[in-house]
Amino acid sequence: MKEKYIGKDCSSKVKIEETKIVSFEKIEKDFTSFRIHKDGIVGVHYQEGIMSDEEGFSRAEKNLALKRPYPFELEEGVRHRDKTEVVISDKELMDIAKKCVSYLKKNYPQFNFFGTAGQYQYFEAMTNEKGLDYSSKDAHVNVNVEFKHVDSKDIINGGFNLSLRKFSMKKFKDMADSYLQNYEKMVELPEEIILMDRYYNYTGKLRSCLNAEDLKKGTSLLSGKIGQQLFSENFTVYHDTSDKNAWMGRFWDGDGVVNKGDKVTFIKNGKLIRGYADKKIAKKYRVKNTAGASEDYADIPKNGCCSMTIKSTKKSAKELLNGRLAVIPIIADGGGFKEKGEYTMPIQVSYLTDGEKILGRLPEFTIKSNMFDMFGKDFIGVTKPEKLFNDKTILLKMEKGEV
Repeated sequence: MKEKYIGKDCSSKVKIEETKIVSFEKIEKDFTSFRIHKDGIVGVHYQEGIMSDEEGFSRAEKNLALKRPYPFELEEGVRHRDKTEVVISDKELMDIAKKCVSYLKKNYPQFNFFGTAGQYQYFEAMTNEKGLDYSSKDAHVNVNVEFKHVDSKDIINGGFNLSLRKFSMKKFKDMADSYLQNYEKMVELPEEIILMDRYYNYTGKLRSCLNAEDLKKGTSLLSGKIGQQLFSENFTVYHDTSDKNAWMGRFWDGDGVVNKGDKVTFIKNGKLIRGYADKKIAKKYRVKNTAGASEDYADIPKNGCCSMTIKSTKKSAKELLNGRLAVIPIIADGGGFKEKGEYTMPIQVSYLTDGEKILGRLPEFTIKSNMFDMFGKDFIGVTKPEKLFNDKTILLKMEKGEV
C-alpha cells in the first residue's frame, strides 16, 4: 500500500534592527514523505523539494530493506480544512512593517527596537491507497518586537508579539502602548504573587508526565495515579485539534488518526483520566489511542502529539483577579522544572497589572512552586483572550524565592 505526506511552508519576513528596516527574505519549502507499506514494515523516502511519485515511491520501496516495523492498518477518511482568512502581498507586508516602525519611532524615541514582521503560510496533506485524503491550510501575520531602553546596558529589556490571521494596526498600537507606556515607572512587588502569562510556558513538565508509555512503565510523576484527584477541580486538560482551536496545524496525527469530535481529555476537573498514546503505545499497553502520533517525515510516527489545551473559565483576568494584582513576566531566564516537578524561575523583567492595564515595571525577583501546587491549590484559572496578549492567559499563585 502506498501513502504520501505532503507539506509546504512559505514565509516572508522583514527584519528590523535599531528601529530601522534592514532586510527582507522569502523562503518557500516543499517536502514529501513517500511510504510503501508491506507485510508489517514500511519503506520511507523523505524528500525536500519536488519529486515525482514514480521516483519517490521507488526509493521508498528500496528502503523496505531497512525493515522499519509498522504492523497497523492504514486509516480512511476525507476532510479538508482551510483557516486562511487573507494572504497579503510582500509589498503589503513591507507596508505593515514600515507603519509599525514609524509608530514606535514617533511615540517611543527612548527605545531602540528590533524584531521581525512576517507572513507565514502553512499547508499539509496526507493521502493513501485506502482512500484517506486529508489536508490543512492556514496563514497569519506576526509582528515580533524586542525593545531596549537607550539608557540600559542590557542587550534587550523586553518584548511583545502579535499574531493575527488578519493583521490589525489598531491592535498593534494598543499592544505597543500597553508594553511601553509605563516601562519607566517602577512599582513595588505585591505580597501575593500571581503570575499572568501564556499557559504553554508552564505545561512542559506536565506534558512529559502524560506520556502513556511513561505512565505504564512507572517513570512518570503521575504513574499509578489514574483516577486520582491530583489537581484543582477547575483544572481540565485535553488534546484539541478542532477547527475552532486550530492554529497552523493539522486535525489528524502521524498515524492518520482523528479523535471523535477532535478532542480527548487527559485530566478532568483535576482527576487524571489517561495519558496520550499513538497506535503503537495503545496496542502495547492496552490503552486508548488518543491520536498521539507525532509525524516523523523520514521515519515511522512516534508518540508525542498532545496540544495540552487547558479549559478556559471564559472570564477575563480582571474578573478572576477580583481586585488583586498580577505579574506579567517579560524576560524570565535561568530556571525551569526539575525532575520531581519543582519549579524555580528568576524573572529579570516583569510588569504589574490589574488584568487590563500595565501599571509599571517591577524589580528583579525569583518565583518558585511545583507542578502539583501550580495546577492544584494555586491554580486560579485560564482567562478568555486578553488584549494584553491577544491570547488566553493563565493565572497562577507563586511563592517568592531567593534572588
